[in-house]
Amino acid sequence: MFPCLKLSKLQELLEGISGFEKPKLLLEQYITPPHLGSHMLHIVQAHYGDITGKIIADLGCGCGGLSVGVALLNAGLVVGFEIDGEALDIFRVNVSEFELVNIDAIQCDVLNISDRFFKKFDTVLMNPPFGTKCNIGLDMKFLEVAFQLSTRSVYSLHKTSTRKHVLKHAASLGAKAEVLAELRYDLPSTYKFHKKTSVDINVDFYRFLIS
Repeated sequence: MFPCLKLSKLQELLEGISGFEKPKLLLEQYITPPHLGSHMLHIVQAHYGDITGKIIADLGCGCGGLSVGVALLNAGLVVGFEIDGEALDIFRVNVSEFELVNIDAIQCDVLNISDRFFKKFDTVLMNPPFGTKCNIGLDMKFLEVAFQLSTRSVYSLHKTSTRKHVLKHAASLGAKAEVLAELRYDLPSTYKFHKKTSVDINVDFYRFLIS
């Protein structure tokens, strides 16, 4: 179980991915920093072999940072799910620039994904909205959908401050949760209310095994 790209090369490639042009606050749109995304994906493949040859869903895929990374690691098929059409336009440009053929995207509300996708994916990856501001609890709703789609494993980021809640909720849904790493999410100044150029948020990177 080894990634087909070195970590440094994967990060370099992810740094070339275009991000949101006009991020939407209501959707909590932030890019997944390349250094963070590359480390996440490297762990998923190098330690667990859950990417290469697998059918993978990326929930709230945005502009495609994680989806493109997964495709570059030779996933069998990657399907991104995203509600925002403008983000998907950028997603498709990114896919085109990398000339990837093992990747697709569907515009839909993640919370209303069609039943035809249930249990159709080996692995689900996501950097969900953390559920701040107007979206309290949204990260847990994303997690519930991810458990319905996956036959084996789900990988996700959640604020470290919510760890007890995440672990309890996962257990109530019959999933085994493990914190793989404690990371610092460098959140850049994106919206008008941001007063600092960037803020570090402590996040947990989880692996959930579906029973």
